[in-house]
Amino acid sequence: MTIFQSLRRRMLTPNVKETRMDVRGFHVKSPEARDRLEAVGRYFLTGYAIAAEVPYPADADGRLADVPYAYRGFAYEGAAMAFAVRDGLPVGGGHHVEDFLAGHADAHLYMAYVGVGWAMARVPRFRWSSLYAKDPLLRWLVLDGYGFHQAYFKTRQYVDECYQDDAFPWPADGPSWYANRVIDQGVGRATWFVCGTDPRRVVAAFDRFDERRRADLYAGAGLAATYAGGCDEAELAWFRDAAGDFAGDVAQGSAFAAGARVRARLVVAHNEVATQVLCGQSTAGAAKVTDEALIGLPFDDEVPAYEIWRVRIREALTERTKGDLK
Repeated sequence: MTIFQSLRRRMLTPNVKETRMDVRGFHVKSPEARDRLEAVGRYFLTGYAIAAEVPYPADADGRLADVPYAYRGFAYEGAAMAFAVRDGLPVGGGHHVEDFLAGHADAHLYMAYVGVGWAMARVPRFRWSSLYAKDPLLRWLVLDGYGFHQAYFKTRQYVDECYQDDAFPWPADGPSWYANRVIDQGVGRATWFVCGTDPRRVVAAFDRFDERRRADLYAGAGLAATYAGGCDEAELAWFRDAAGDFAGDVAQGSAFAAGARVRARLVVAHNEVATQVLCGQSTAGAAKVTDEALIGLPFDDEVPAYEIWRVRIREALTERTKGDLK
């Protein structure tokens, strides 16, 4: 590693202490849940640090492959954030995220787009046009990442006070009314961390929000409960039932997590438990639902294709659950 690379890593990489539950003031449900969530943050920053120092995106893949299986997706998410930050700098050249996704990171495409959203929260708005988000469907995941970052680091404002930016300026071609919907999905996902994976605290937190926002919040929490984990079968069942009318949204988020895990070939035991409880089927089965919902997806509707995709997934899983109950 050159002196320049070492300096760039030091300057760009956040301190790992920022991911500790006690530093963030997050609820600790149990030592096991704390350790899991802090490991997520630690490996996220591991990926970030790798991407901050390597000369070229292709150089990151070998080192990211050394990250433990269960946490590798978070490392790719962190790496994408660092490459997006580098793209947003006025020096050092661009195309880092684009080049990153041309390699092994393509298997972690969903997590990478979320990582770009983390960078959005750290890059000045006048540099947002430098951020790579070319996929017309998945670009909305950038706002999921942005919402997670804001709720994670500005918890009082975004979670406790239920803040929402009424004039969010991205994407420039809109539709502007949908941006906050996806940001809320990220806020809901972060709330799973803020509440230390305690579903009762998550539900109580969501009850403070306007009811019109809760479907997206629950979808984000369903994704986090499945991808990151932290609950046993009984807790997940309680969360599903407590979600009430939003149980379908929880299932949709869970299926998104399944799709990301299956695409990256990183399925672990807690993913299977979560999708069985929240989606009524295996992780592979839930991922298949997300793939089937892509068929014939319209991109010329007033409603973003991303939202139509989500609705299709929710409806398919709801029908499956009803069928199982007959």
